[in-house]
Amino acid sequence: MREILSSFLETEITDQEYYDGIIQFIYSANIRYGEYECNQFVVKKMDLTNFIVFEEYVIDEKREIHQSFSISKSSLIRAINKCAKKQGFLIRNFEWAN
Repeated sequence: MREILSSFLETEITDQEYYDGIIQFIYSANIRYGEYECNQFVVKKMDLTNFIVFEEYVIDEKREIHQSFSISKSSLIRAINKCAKKQGFLIRNFEWAN
């Protein structure tokens, strides 16, 4: 799980705009279930507190998922914010997203 999480953070938390989109999706209470398609990864919201992160591939016009991990909302936010802070991004909170 740590390898995939590290890869997700390195690939997707590279710009303030990308960070803002992902964190807004995670924080949003209006989105109870759904997917946020990043550049290479997908963040799937199972409910308001549980997420699955995975790399998605399209092979022969079929969606394939090779590796994934589940993570709680608080753990995902903590990891994303830690990565964003290291890069000097403006850290967003729940009020900003809703």
